[in-house]
Amino acid sequence: MASMSHSSLALGGASSASASDYLRSSTKGVNGVPLKTLGRAVFTTTRRKSLAVTARLKKGKKFDHPWPANPDPNVKGGVLSYLSEFKPLGDTQKPVTLDFEKPLVELEKKIVDVRKMANETGLDFTEQIITLENKYRQALKDLYTHLTPIQRVNIARHPNRPTFLDHIHNITDKFMELHGDRAGYDDPAIVTGIGTIDGKRYMFIGHQKGRNTKENIMRNFGMPTPHGYRKALRMMYYADHHGFPIVTFIDTPGAYADLKSEELGQGEAIANNLRTMFGLKVPILSIVIGEGGSGGALAIGCANKMLMLENAVFYVASPEACAAILWKTSKAAPEAAEKLRITSKELVKLNVADGIIPEPLGGAHADPSWTSQQIKIAINENMNEFGKMSGEELLKHRMAKYRKIGVFIEGEEIEPSRKINMKKREAVFSDSRKLQGEVDNLKEQIMKAKETSSEEEPSSEVLNEMIEKLKSEIDDEYTEAARAVGLEERLTAMREEFSKASAEEHLMHPVLIEKIEKLKEEFNTRLTDAPNYDSLKSKLNMLRDFSRAKAASEATSMRKEINKRFQEAVNRPEIREKVEAIKAEVASSGASSFEELPDELKEKVMKTKGEVEAEMAGVLKSMGLELEAVKPNLKDVAEQQTFAPSENLQEKYEKLNQEINEKIAEVVRTPQIKSMVELLKVETAKASQTPGVTEASQKIEALEQQIKQKIAETLSMSGLQEKQEELEKELAAARELAAEESDGSVKEDDDDDEDSSESGKSEIINPSFA
Repeated sequence: MASMSHSSLALGGASSASASDYLRSSTKGVNGVPLKTLGRAVFTTTRRKSLAVTARLKKGKKFDHPWPANPDPNVKGGVLSYLSEFKPLGDTQKPVTLDFEKPLVELEKKIVDVRKMANETGLDFTEQIITLENKYRQALKDLYTHLTPIQRVNIARHPNRPTFLDHIHNITDKFMELHGDRAGYDDPAIVTGIGTIDGKRYMFIGHQKGRNTKENIMRNFGMPTPHGYRKALRMMYYADHHGFPIVTFIDTPGAYADLKSEELGQGEAIANNLRTMFGLKVPILSIVIGEGGSGGALAIGCANKMLMLENAVFYVASPEACAAILWKTSKAAPEAAEKLRITSKELVKLNVADGIIPEPLGGAHADPSWTSQQIKIAINENMNEFGKMSGEELLKHRMAKYRKIGVFIEGEEIEPSRKINMKKREAVFSDSRKLQGEVDNLKEQIMKAKETSSEEEPSSEVLNEMIEKLKSEIDDEYTEAARAVGLEERLTAMREEFSKASAEEHLMHPVLIEKIEKLKEEFNTRLTDAPNYDSLKSKLNMLRDFSRAKAASEATSMRKEINKRFQEAVNRPEIREKVEAIKAEVASSGASSFEELPDELKEKVMKTKGEVEAEMAGVLKSMGLELEAVKPNLKDVAEQQTFAPSENLQEKYEKLNQEINEKIAEVVRTPQIKSMVELLKVETAKASQTPGVTEASQKIEALEQQIKQKIAETLSMSGLQEKQEELEKELAAARELAAEESDGSVKEDDDDDEDSSESGKSEIINPSFA
């Protein structure tokens, strides 16, 4: 038999060794011997005194299990490199551009080209780069704040989107991956492990996709087999036994549906997970970080709360599968994605999801660290809430969450927020009578306020709401009309061409302007043939009336505010004292007119008047307005006393002013003037950043001159100039008649008459052109 010499064993020190240092083996003769002692032990085996074998155990490196101080210096958070197959990528991921992001790529390319040109030539292109970067940021914001459901699906499937383990290593202090389902296999498509966040231990379970083709093949593209769900189930039991809260991350197109998975009981594994999760007495929080497909997602998603990243989706069938079933083609996926209501916002409204975790502009892959921190904040907030509940309360809370899904009250009116998902014809045209009733009530309210001269007019908020509603209705009417007359595709193509041309800094090409004008003329000509033309015309008239009512309401409010502030300024003690003193001096002088006042007193009067006008200018400036000071002389006052335009002339003046304003607005809306105005804005912004540059000022002046010339040419061809001349003749005739009938208190020579006529012209006509 083998024997062991104990002469070199320090048995007396065995009591000071830790329990983990002892061998738990039934090996003869060494049971209960410390490992440290065995490291120095010498084994001698003797057989028949003729054979002696001596061996020395090599002392190995001792790990501070389970978390070494720094097992992998390349990975933050202490990844156990000898237990996890998830390693940092050697090369950075290649950028992937989605179809709807191509306009952004073009802007990025322009920025790169301009910077390259600046480096090669040594010229300063700072202004152009700043302008392009501002355009890029605005385009990015506009794009990602108006994403369609199918675009969100594409973002959720983005190859560079951060995976479950990416988020785990960003949010945990320590993480140790646990493997195996204890039935013969470790499915890499589902990853489980224990980690800490701010000192609190959690059990993390999640679907794991690959970051490149090799990893995707190894992870089976995030589609688990029954072994993966049984591994997750084992870890749930483990967490429930030790009281660890469970956090699950969902990111899978669905469970793997091959023949072997079905033979191994895929459906049974998913059903067992569903049943078990409803009985766990620890908090469960599920977070959808990508796409959550069917039962494969639900198998680890029965939680007290389910949160979704902003661009994540959750569905029972993918949009492509749904389109293939209902429309017999996968090309109808965009429409299917809209009908399925699979985005985070829609699922929160349906009470399927309980909250949305924000993403940066550009998606989670644009800033993974920031996205992970938002997930960490959400986990801490919800776990603090769950920490106040007992096990029974958590079970009731989890059951109540799923009991309230899909509840509708029969006979209750559909919410406005849900109407947007109805069919267009139902949503746009079914409520015409209701809209007409709202319009009539608002018109009646406006007319009543005018007749009674009361201040209870409709508020600007009510008018704005009605105007926005009418604009939306009119947009839909125009779209329906374009579809009816067969011009929808051409209008869409022209709109894209116009948007592309507007992104350039130079003026629009005359050929494009001509094409737009021709298409506009054709559309206007064929618009009367559209079946909804009468409805469109009626709504346009409504919009015009309410826009005028809004402008009048704003003008009235502005006038009241100006009068109020002006009274406050004039009633200030120092101003009031000066005015009262001047009045007293004028009364004591005994003069009956301004001309009879002494020169010294005249100066005081004019000085005080200037101070009052300065106060008025200050009031207007504080409101963002400017005062155009007009100082009438005594001759103007006398003329106003002897001549006042008749009501007929006054109406003509107002009508002419209105026609001029409308014509100017129409001219400004033309594509050519609009492009010039946009270019003028760009040049003005550049000039404000670099003041004192004469070249920029000259360019701005040239553009202003071109715009004024175009407006003047259009007005001269519109016949308004002839109307203006006729009105001037009527005004001159009325003045002559008034002068003949007057008592001669005010006499003017021919030159004065001409000056007066010109003064009247400038008073009435010029404001419209200004």
